[in-house]
Amino acid sequence: MHKIPFPYRRIVVVGTTGAGKSTLAGQLADRLNLALVELDALNWQPNWTNTPTEELLVKVDQATRGEAWVAAGNYECSRSITWTRAQAICWLDFPFCTILWRLVSRTVKRVQTRELLWGTNYERFWPQMKLWSSESVFNWFFQTYWRRKREFPGLLSQTEYSHLKVFHFKTPQETQDWLDSLPSIHS
Repeated sequence: MHKIPFPYRRIVVVGTTGAGKSTLAGQLADRLNLALVELDALNWQPNWTNTPTEELLVKVDQATRGEAWVAAGNYECSRSITWTRAQAICWLDFPFCTILWRLVSRTVKRVQTRELLWGTNYERFWPQMKLWSSESVFNWFFQTYWRRKREFPGLLSQTEYSHLKVFHFKTPQETQDWLDSLPSIHS
């Protein structure tokens, strides 16, 4: 079966923490031969220190100047750069329990394997279990899951983003089916 070339060369992948933004962005970058821009990698410094906003915006600006890239992340401060330059948005809008399960699985795997994250950072088990703490990725998930569901439809309907083609995925299987339908540079 001949696949129609995918016309979008600047894509942003959004969704709540644990939805699979970086994974999908990496798969798209590989499949479509696009540069991968991980906003978390631009933001996180050693010891889980955030990059100052002005410095982060410079990094995002430089990383998204090209003609072909896919960016993973929801950083509100950089939206005026990434969303304005993008041609398409992939919104991973999965059910609460699906993402929570993915987040638990991912966290356990990262802790067990001591997966290096963004420079010199590692996830540690006990800080993640402190659900009341801002150090916990689960705390962030609980804070942002419903907010993202409310925010994104309004944001995507704003005039300044009307140029974006929106791919709104409700399940991981729907996302995978769509990804499988795209042409690959490796075919």
